[in-house]
Amino acid sequence: MVSVSDTLSNITDRLQASGTTKTVYGEPVVAEGKTLIPVARVRYGFGAGGGSNDGESGREGSGGGGGVEVTPVGIIEITELETRYISLESPRVFIKYALIAMGIIAFVLGIRQLRR
Repeated sequence: MVSVSDTLSNITDRLQASGTTKTVYGEPVVAEGKTLIPVARVRYGFGAGGGSNDGESGREGSGGGGGVEVTPVGIIEITELETRYISLESPRVFIKYALIAMGIIAFVLGIRQLRR
């Protein structure tokens, strides 16, 4: 059986191999006198665990899992005159998080009022 330590080491090695600038910045594309470089947000998440029963049965087990999320967030546009970043994230994202924050604040304040 593979140990938890070996499993975590394997996961770490794979993350290090994939965590390069090419993961975040895609291959440049040249078109109509412009160079376009795609930009992405990359998120990794993983977990693992294991245990053993030192009793008569001597059972043990381990497991793990993980995932990667890659989201396009913008483009770097390079021309002879300028270089600029073009965001693909809309202002709606900010509004969504602001509304969530206001909801959490209202919830916490409501709980405080009930406890008084």
